[in-house]
Amino acid sequence: MGANIIYGKELATELREEMRQEVSELKAKNIVPGLTVIILGEDPASLSYVRGKQKASEKVGMESKLIEMPETTSEQDLLDLISEQNKDETVHGILVQLPLPDHISEQKVIEAIDPAKDVDGFHPINVGRMMTGQDTFYPCTPYGILVMLKKAEIETKGKHVVVVGRSNLVGKPVGQLLLNEDATVTYCHSKTPDLAFHTKQADIVIVAAGKAGLVKGDHIKEGAVVIDVGVNRVDGKLVGDVDFASVEPIASHLTPVPKGVGPMTITMLLHNTIKAAKKINDIN
Repeated sequence: MGANIIYGKELATELREEMRQEVSELKAKNIVPGLTVIILGEDPASLSYVRGKQKASEKVGMESKLIEMPETTSEQDLLDLISEQNKDETVHGILVQLPLPDHISEQKVIEAIDPAKDVDGFHPINVGRMMTGQDTFYPCTPYGILVMLKKAEIETKGKHVVVVGRSNLVGKPVGQLLLNEDATVTYCHSKTPDLAFHTKQADIVIVAAGKAGLVKGDHIKEGAVVIDVGVNRVDGKLVGDVDFASVEPIASHLTPVPKGVGPMTITMLLHNTIKAAKKINDIN
């Protein structure tokens, strides 16, 4: 039979169209959701990614500002810039592209962003709200995964989810979001002995380990749902953390790389920025 392939790209297109309509309704009330993206240095992959974010936000009618700074920018200068954006009433969302140069503390930068404008969902206050099941800005990739599962009508309540990877950006929060949805969650990582023992028991496997082809067909049980968050470049090609060819005949649902989870990340960023604009203006 083979797996149903879940294309995030198609779902993202559909959601962005709904957002475009929502933005145009907000504009009628003189509210234009505004996003500021800050990037340090000239890493081509990061630049192309932030330009993608900028383009996507403009397409739905939002105001988008890209601030490019040299890699040598001091930590204080970056913190001052964030402080300016916090005070700017036309800016509803602030995003600083990670990773940052070694001389700048990522934690300090994340904590400098006003939690009400933290559309990445990384501020400890928003993380705490997520942990305690409150409404907040959820990190974009985990939130995108949750929306994908819901739109594909995949039941999570009471299901066993195994998350491979424990990063603060994807692994930890995606597990927490699914726990909030009444799933039973197991975390695996580089120190987990016998990864396959755990993944074989899972109804849903989410792989965000940053290791090409880590999870293979013999790692999963028949009919499992497999979400591949990995983006690795191998011989000039983009591949995921899941070995697509061996997993596809066994899984019931599978996300591809590219065109899987990736497009959903930017879509949820737009969602969070619109949400921030509505919150700041007291619109439900």
